[in-house]
Amino acid sequence: MLICENKISFRTLGCKTHLILKDMKDNTIAIYGFIDDLLVKIGHKEPVTRKVFDSQIITTAIVAGMFYKGHMENAISFTNSLFTRHVGKSRFNRRVHAAYDLIINLFFGIADVIKGINIQSHYTIDSFPVSVCEKVRINRSKIITGEIYRGFKASKRDYFYGFTVQVIATVDGIPVEFALTPGGVHDSKGMKSMFFNLPSGSTVYGDSGYTDYTFEDEIKDAEDISLMIARKSNSKRKHEPWQEYLISHYRKGIEVVFSQITALFPKRIHAVTAQGFLLKVILFIIAYTFQKTIL
Repeated sequence: MLICENKISFRTLGCKTHLILKDMKDNTIAIYGFIDDLLVKIGHKEPVTRKVFDSQIITTAIVAGMFYKGHMENAISFTNSLFTRHVGKSRFNRRVHAAYDLIINLFFGIADVIKGINIQSHYTIDSFPVSVCEKVRINRSKIITGEIYRGFKASKRDYFYGFTVQVIATVDGIPVEFALTPGGVHDSKGMKSMFFNLPSGSTVYGDSGYTDYTFEDEIKDAEDISLMIARKSNSKRKHEPWQEYLISHYRKGIEVVFSQITALFPKRIHAVTAQGFLLKVILFIIAYTFQKTIL
């Protein structure tokens, strides 16, 4: 009886594994098709002698962030079973780093589509920390150095050494803009590094860490974008109770977004350069965006 039960459990496990792999293949093909079409739309051109196109390289990188905790070698092995032409790990790393700007442009191309169908034009802004190393290893860090990377996240009541990811997302939890700043940069300054390329008449909700009355006035006058920032108890510009309620209501989902993005992270993001580290963080954000939109 025990042998029979074990056989059934192994068969069930095999069936589940097969279904998971099938879903991964279907999702990978969907991502590849979307990226390939988007590259054509933005007029991206490649050398005529190139055998492995950027759409395949970027798809593999996103698959690494979506299914393999950023492990590129595992993603290469998986996608090699789907594509007829391949590149080795070393060549892949050079190609994906060369496509750094292209990957960012692809994200903003997706974001433009999302903003176009977001009829409400309500957005939230917030940030989350990404540590490069444990605090006890700060003095040995080779990827980044300097006090500017020492940050403190008030919501977590914890210090970290690394970067802060500023994110503007729809109230449904889909990122449409991001910026990466050193951990020691305050949110109110990190906010100014963002484009705020949002439709005219949009409203952006944020916590009190983004308080900057001058910037609120400037972006309202220049872009007709309203910043609804939660006020501190000693604020000189108090909100009405109904405004505070809206800020609290619309900001609830942003923490869930961050928890889902960081769930894709490995325990430690492996990289040998600062650009490589940031590239992996960006790929995790894009992978999450794909999960929320086209998959």
